Amino acid sequence: MNGPGVGRTTWRALRARRRDVGRLAAWSAVESLPALLAGLLVARAVDQGFLAGRFTTGLAWLGGLAVAVLLGAAATGRVYRSLGDVVEPFRDELARLVVHGALHDATRAGAHPDSAPVARLTHHVEIVRDTFGGLVMVVRGFLFTAGAALLGLLALDPTVAALVAAPLLVGLVVFAAALPSMLAHQRTQVRAGEALGRSAATALTGHRDVLACGAEERTVAEVDRRVGDHAAAERTLARMSALRSLSLGLGGWLPVVVLLLAAPWLVRRGMSTGAVLGALVYVTTSLQPALHALVQGLGGGGLRYAVTLERILRTCRPPSRDRSATPGPDPAGGTPAVRLSDVTFRYGPGARPILAGFSMALPEGEHLAVVGPSGTGKSTLAGLVAGLIEPERGTVHLAGRPVATLGRTELAALRVLVPQEAYVFTGSLADNLRYLSPDADDTAVETALARLGADALARRLGGLAATVDPTTLSAGERQLVAAVRAYLAPAPLVILDEATCHLDPTLEATVESAFARRPGTLVVIAHRISSAVRARRVLVFDEDGPLDGSHQELLARSPGYRDLVGHWDGVAAAAGGADRVAAPRG
Repeated sequence: MNGPGVGRTTWRALRARRRDVGRLAAWSAVESLPALLAGLLVARAVDQGFLAGRFTTGLAWLGGLAVAVLLGAAATGRVYRSLGDVVEPFRDELARLVVHGALHDATRAGAHPDSAPVARLTHHVEIVRDTFGGLVMVVRGFLFTAGAALLGLLALDPTVAALVAAPLLVGLVVFAAALPSMLAHQRTQVRAGEALGRSAATALTGHRDVLACGAEERTVAEVDRRVGDHAAAERTLARMSALRSLSLGLGGWLPVVVLLLAAPWLVRRGMSTGAVLGALVYVTTSLQPALHALVQGLGGGGLRYAVTLERILRTCRPPSRDRSATPGPDPAGGTPAVRLSDVTFRYGPGARPILAGFSMALPEGEHLAVVGPSGTGKSTLAGLVAGLIEPERGTVHLAGRPVATLGRTELAALRVLVPQEAYVFTGSLADNLRYLSPDADDTAVETALARLGADALARRLGGLAATVDPTTLSAGERQLVAAVRAYLAPAPLVILDEATCHLDPTLEATVESAFARRPGTLVVIAHRISSAVRARRVLVFDEDGPLDGSHQELLARSPGYRDLVGHWDGVAAAAGGADRVAAPRG
């Protein structure tokens, strides 16, 4: 089984429990006693008992086989107990990996955990646990059962053992050669299923955007294409079962045909009738079932094990791994608008770092979008830059000045942060808009309203002198008011922390474009990938840590960014062409 670390992880899990594996092997040897003795005892029962007219002797030999079967059955119970000692600790290790890699967001302060990824990974752990146990059982069963049967055949007649081993080996070689292709098709089927799930989820969760943008046909076509891809992958995987059948035919049934055809020649060489029958017993009761279990187990559960464990290892990282990165070099010349140097931050002394050894420099006038899954540190970064929270280690500078040394008034003059939940107070619209810039005249205010697409809202409310009741405004309207207020502020740095999430895509694009043309530096904590497409520079928090670059650069470098783009592809593309959407109410 290939894949990133799958083989190494499996081997490490087995080596870590060498004693338990050795116990499993010992009981497996006892369990394989019937496979070792069946043919020999049947041959003795026929040749020395029934064909010689000694019925009691024949029954005695068969009674010995019954004893071997009972011993094997008793050992089977011990085999499963030993299997649990091997499998369960491995399952616990994977569960701990998932807990450290995916559940830490659910325990940190202020987090809004999403249980779906956690449930999905937990389900993957259970799949790995079950398929790992099945994989150990079928491989162990084949090695001991087939090995015992071949030893029994050697004891009967080395020539017979060679006649049986040759087609068995051919069948195994054919199956081993087909395994990489089977694994690739299994991986394609899993990815197609995940892509279908993402596409359907996007269509459902973004149905308002889809309807508003008139993208129904495009969205249906996208989901239909994903359904077709998944169906094609399923059909291809089903066709691969023909290779399993070929392997079983060559390795399991061809030895029977060879023995039957060679029986007259073997008898002429002096082989007894009982020995020929015993050889057939070895093939039909031991080798065939063992090969069938191996091929079906590896071709089914084994492939699921490799693909699922691969997904877990790619999604989660060991708990000792820090989220450290240096997303970009210092700008050449001049004082950066924002500089973070070796910043580490965690919510509580025992919590896992949200940022670890993180460094970043933004030149004056930069337009940065920060994207990534929920809980990866985007809002934490916004809070650090805005001076609302202090790093555990490292420094944050705004315009060359350390944030830790700035007073409230000095900090307000350097940056303005617009959070997701916009604050609007009871009073005139003009007072709300001039809250951070009391000297702005009506012309400046009206220009800002027009540039951000909020002039229609101002007219509906009754103009700048109208009294605003926050309870009568929708979430999107409150965000528009807060956005215009920040636009008028004199601070050179604006941080939009999902500050447009309640706006439709077109109005969001209008607001972000206005801020991008505004003198100063813009940082957008994005909830739609279209915000990243509009930015000159993108910082993505993914499974490999923070990475930065342009939209096209990250498409090539970051699997996590490609997943985000794929998730929003249909909605973002449709939203790019819409021009008739107003701020939603409620």
